Amino acid sequence: MNLRKCLVIASLALGGSLLATGCVYRINISQGNFLEAKMVDQVTLGMTRSQVRYLLGTPMVADTFHPDRWDYLYYFKSGKTQKVDRQLMILFFAEDKLIRIEKPTGAFRDPKIPAVSGA
Repeated sequence: MNLRKCLVIASLALGGSLLATGCVYRINISQGNFLEAKMVDQVTLGMTRSQVRYLLGTPMVADTFHPDRWDYLYYFKSGKTQKVDRQLMILFFAEDKLIRIEKPTGAFRDPKIPAVSGA
């Protein structure tokens, strides 16, 4: 009878721990420059660095070896689905003027907005 009681307790403990692992809360992870499509559409060739910085903010990556290249990167990982959304836009400058824009082909889509809790 004592062995049976130990087996029941062990199986209940194992079952309880398996149920508890499914209830783990995973937060959304949002990093980088949150760029909306309407902001990206306003960027045009010939703009100065200060105009671009005013419109888009400070670039995520500032490379000391390539000071004429600004990388705007956005990364969003949903906690529930573990799905990752990445967007990258690269701007190239020459003599303080924007000369080239690299972004995803097609229309720039708005990134997912991270959920705000406790507000």
